[in-house]
Amino acid sequence: MHEISASSGVDQTWKRLTERVDAQHWPVATLYVVATPIGNLGDLSLRAWQALSRCDVIAAEDTRSSRALLDAWGVQTPLIAAHRHNEAQAAQAIVERLSAGERVALVSDAGAPAVSDPGGRIVRAVREAGYGVVALPGASAVITALMASGVTSDENPAFVFAGFPPPKTTARQKWLRGWCAVPAPIIMFESPHRLEATVRDLLAVCGPARRLTLARELTKRYEQVHTLALADAAGWLAQDAHRSQGEFVLIVHEAEQVSQEDGEVDAAAATMLDALLETLSVRDAARVAARVTGLPRDTLYAMALARRGD
Repeated sequence: MHEISASSGVDQTWKRLTERVDAQHWPVATLYVVATPIGNLGDLSLRAWQALSRCDVIAAEDTRSSRALLDAWGVQTPLIAAHRHNEAQAAQAIVERLSAGERVALVSDAGAPAVSDPGGRIVRAVREAGYGVVALPGASAVITALMASGVTSDENPAFVFAGFPPPKTTARQKWLRGWCAVPAPIIMFESPHRLEATVRDLLAVCGPARRLTLARELTKRYEQVHTLALADAAGWLAQDAHRSQGEFVLIVHEAEQVSQEDGEVDAAAATMLDALLETLSVRDAARVAARVTGLPRDTLYAMALARRGD
């Protein structure tokens, strides 16, 4: 009897919420940019479900992937392709549909369209054509990883999302040096087949003491979020082959500031950097100073940038 009563209560709640969302404003000739789950089907919002059901067509990064999601939610709206290789043509087709008064939804494979995914060009084209754009928030690998890592706080909420590192070693190391000198946690994505190389480059660029959070398979059954020093990252991954599988979000923690009461270490490092900068680049000066002093390279790189600016 209790189970029947509970089921009835859930049904009534679902019906009430659906009716309230259904009664909201759903303008025509509008592009609905809809965030979709990053792994867990249950993370599609009620409003997103309603939008996908109401639209005349859904522009999807991968129609096969999106069809699986739509089938799970009972959405029969037709799909058209809108990926990075046809985005210009897709934008034109979508504007034409909006001109006819249709509602069009835009989705990517997972997460938020136009955020490290195709869609930005389409949104710009729609806005430039004078049509409305409504964004429906939802699942985000960036925000999910931040929530699970505890790397930020309400006193210091700053973070930087850098996207995917370059695939080539030289370009990736240069990219990492630039981003990891920023005084804030750096969030990046990485694929499993390049994870080992990126972790190795992070160690070379940031030094062994810098903290790294590896978040994989977020919202899925085998979700894992682990924080450790970069010196231990490669060994931790090697302990279990499963730890290198799945989709990854990496968070490079902000470098710890070197603090000495008498200031001798900072003063000595600054003096050394000033001398090195007379003949070396910022990058090479930080590298040499790190070898001599044992201080984190990223800390010295940031200090060298500041002193070169002075």
